[in-house]
Amino acid sequence: MRFSDFHPRLAALGAQPAHRGRVMRAWLSGQAFDTDTWRRRFDNYLPLALRDALPALASELDGLARVHSEHAGNDGARLLLALADGQMVESVLLPRGGLCVSTQVGCAVGCRFCMTGKSGLIRQVTSMEILAQFVLARRQRAVKKVVFMGMGEPAHNLDNVLEAIDLLGTEGNIGHKNLVFSTVGDRRVFDALPQQRVKPALALSLHTTKADLRRHLLPRAPQITPEELVELGEAYARDTGYPVQYQWTLLKGVNDGDDELDAIERLLKGKFGVLNVIPFNSLEGDDYQRPDTDRIREIVRTLHRRGVLTKVRNSAGQDVDGGCGQLRARAVGAEQVVQLRRRALGTTLEAAR
Repeated sequence: MRFSDFHPRLAALGAQPAHRGRVMRAWLSGQAFDTDTWRRRFDNYLPLALRDALPALASELDGLARVHSEHAGNDGARLLLALADGQMVESVLLPRGGLCVSTQVGCAVGCRFCMTGKSGLIRQVTSMEILAQFVLARRQRAVKKVVFMGMGEPAHNLDNVLEAIDLLGTEGNIGHKNLVFSTVGDRRVFDALPQQRVKPALALSLHTTKADLRRHLLPRAPQITPEELVELGEAYARDTGYPVQYQWTLLKGVNDGDDELDAIERLLKGKFGVLNVIPFNSLEGDDYQRPDTDRIREIVRTLHRRGVLTKVRNSAGQDVDGGCGQLRARAVGAEQVVQLRRRALGTTLEAAR
């Protein structure tokens, strides 16, 4: 179900724009709007046909996604959600009221260091399924920020993602700068986002300053150089007033060398953004490894000294073997996915934050 499909259904029940807004605001706030209490409260404000249809509508909306399992971790709870057709996606309740949502079942980009990419793209997640992730989270706690950084590449599901962002930034009462669109870099994004009523903040998956290495690490990402990606991101950041978050998954011996640090300084110094370095979530038998803690500290200190704002971000859920894509991989029993091994994170990275 997409919102663009749901909207005419409400209109067919006699709902005017004000009525439709009231129903969507109630759902996005986490209210069970088919209860007698809710119906009595708004009995005089909704058309009779719409009031009579509320129980069935509420049941259908609740069926969009349900919690299959919940995994509490030190950095928040990771939710494995079952969609109506049996496919599964992940969302994460992040610290300080944040929520990470998925936009696809699987992903077509095939990043070599990403568990989600190992499954390939299975299907798109509709705008209402994206919003359902938000509703399930709000029924557990307050949500003040939504990041589109879960399973999938949002740029490959652009219509559904933009539709969800528009609803969250209007009826969902989420501040526009607290909606974060993450992408490997697709020119369609830079054409579309400035035209939107709700303009989200931007997170760009950079990962290296070397064009050939980036093509290797992100084999099916759009062919765009790191320099062009930063240039496009900088223009959008200056236009919206929201700094870009540049994402950099740290891979030992691959993109953690001094040559990369020199190039990062040339590329990002003076830019309106922040570099988030994300130490690789090591998987047993995988081709990549997490850099040593001392090296991570050194990278952050060096970049700070050179004028590049840098923060360490761990992939949420690593302490419960719940980094992005791991829960779904275990749940579906994908034989091609490597076996997972928990690695103790400890608190040694705190000094580098």
